Amino acid sequence: MMAALFVYIMAIPVIMMVKDAVTVQPADGGKTGQGPGELTSYYLWRTLRSPVSVDLFWRPLGNTLSVALVVIFLTLVFGTFLAILVQKTNIFGRKWFATALVIPYVLPSWTFALAWQTIFTNRTTGGQSGWLENAGLNPPDWLAYGRIPMIIIFTLHYGPLVFLLISNSLARIDSRNEEAALNMGANRLTVLWKITLPLLRPAILSASTLVLAKTIGEFGAAYVIGLPVNFSVLSTSLYQSINTRQTGVAAVLAGALILIGAIGLFADYLFLRNARKYITITGKGNSSRVNPLGTWRIPATVLVGVTFAIAVLLPLGTLLLSTIMRFPGNFELSNFTLDYWIGTNLPTQAFRDGLLINSKLWSALWNTIWVAAIAAAAAALMGMLTGYAVTRTSSSPLANLLKQLAFIPYLVPGISFAVAYLSLFAVQRGPIPPLYGTTFILILILAADEVPFASRSGISSMMQLGKESEEASLNAGASWRRTIGKIVLPIQRSALAAAFVLPFISATQSLSPVIILATPETNLLTTLSMNLVDYGYTHAANGVTLMICLVALLGMMITRKVLKVDMGRGIS
Repeated sequence: MMAALFVYIMAIPVIMMVKDAVTVQPADGGKTGQGPGELTSYYLWRTLRSPVSVDLFWRPLGNTLSVALVVIFLTLVFGTFLAILVQKTNIFGRKWFATALVIPYVLPSWTFALAWQTIFTNRTTGGQSGWLENAGLNPPDWLAYGRIPMIIIFTLHYGPLVFLLISNSLARIDSRNEEAALNMGANRLTVLWKITLPLLRPAILSASTLVLAKTIGEFGAAYVIGLPVNFSVLSTSLYQSINTRQTGVAAVLAGALILIGAIGLFADYLFLRNARKYITITGKGNSSRVNPLGTWRIPATVLVGVTFAIAVLLPLGTLLLSTIMRFPGNFELSNFTLDYWIGTNLPTQAFRDGLLINSKLWSALWNTIWVAAIAAAAAALMGMLTGYAVTRTSSSPLANLLKQLAFIPYLVPGISFAVAYLSLFAVQRGPIPPLYGTTFILILILAADEVPFASRSGISSMMQLGKESEEASLNAGASWRRTIGKIVLPIQRSALAAAFVLPFISATQSLSPVIILATPETNLLTTLSMNLVDYGYTHAANGVTLMICLVALLGMMITRKVLKVDMGRGIS
């Protein structure tokens, strides 16, 4: 049953999307000279070979890859450097920074984009003046929009992901190898270059492929920063194709995103398959050495602190200040106001009341909380059941199929997954009515999108659970369902809670999977924020984004305090 469910919510949507790319859509019969549903190469030709293919595919592809490659390089440099400082040296506040430096990854990516826009936007291109322009400076377009700010924003957002992966790997490296080299007369730079970094190669490659997969599918920040200067990447080109009802072209673009991600992940698989020579944990024990920095301790701590300030305090502070200023960048006391939070009859016609008294905000907040909660609970349950099936029947072909199916959303960028869901659920299919425009489709895609993490958590926790208790229950005559409900899940309640909370945090700030599936009636905080960006309501958009950040940070605090799950310890 679980395998059938996974096939339906994960594999079939992707198959239907591929079908849309090679069959005539109802609205395109006149263009292709074929009947709806017939096989066609029209969409492949239009996307790859037609006169508009440069704008539809090739230029966005070049922009996507150029941005992604630079971001991979920068995140690896900064993420690895910060991980080494926090994990291997005696900087002040090591434990606090281990968690604090993760926060930028918890925040939505367009938090940084909106903050950047608030500071750098200009009236000529953006239609509004930013802080620098009001201060008498005129930021050029290349600095305010497009490639350069996109690279900086993605580096700030995804750098903590590299930091997590490298920190976890560093914590597992036996320092005796490094100590032996130092005792042989090698200096610290030589040890770092010849011993530490080579041992980190598996983590570095994994981080590279993860950053590639996430960067190519990122929509929010790319849309905010790229739209004013028509700097398109594949995700925004796909979104515009959906908005102009080019379903077949959108399916081809979504397939291209999946292919790029698959190539990166396959390269990761090939490398890690031969990674045994990098094993540094054995049964002989492990030691981790913290290197004293001496006179460099204070400068190193200041450097890490400045990084935290730039990546967290600056964007959040900018957004907060922008919501209480009548005119951007004017820091006179008379310019500050709470109207955008509690005022009425505001000049923004489609959003006349302040955020805290606006029914649209509270409706979107309520939708976000209950949709994310149900989706996270469903993902957690599916993940634990997947873990049970895989660990208890590891040699079963069905269990292996289940494990592979659970991995599909990890392979598919969020916006491509949304196109796949639109292909499957936009119309009635058999007894299942059209789900587009309902909250159920949002729950379904968010749950499916979080299954890879939940199933990984389920497999890890189930591997640590012996079979004795459930075997005793079954021998006593209890059914399998009763054994799961009364024995297995209660024992695994801590793992189940962790598999719920982290997907819940992710779902509350998720934009790419839902941006083309949400409607005004089913708006979430993320989609409401993007709608306000489209309207040009900067104060309201920034305020809604702050609400998303607040929910995400509260979730992170609850995860740390109540469940004792510290994201700063890295990803295993």
